[in-house]
Amino acid sequence: MKKKYKCIVCGRIFPEGQGIVIKYGDLVLSFHSNRCASKFLRQLLERIPPDEIKGYVKRLVEENLEQLESLAKIKAKKI
Repeated sequence: MKKKYKCIVCGRIFPEGQGIVIKYGDLVLSFHSNRCASKFLRQLLERIPPDEIKGYVKRLVEENLEQLESLAKIKAKKI
């Protein structure tokens, strides 16, 4: 039998293999849908002072932009 999780935002029960489950240290963040996950993330970002996470956010944005650029180069037609 699959393990059951409870969404920490809305309380809905969902089976393993569905939803979003993030293990962060000793915490288990379980969300039954991407909507609940984005709601939680929005609340988290509103509560953390911007100067504490600004560097991490900038670094992640840069990394994702670099990945997009490298994918674009790979997908570009070579003549």
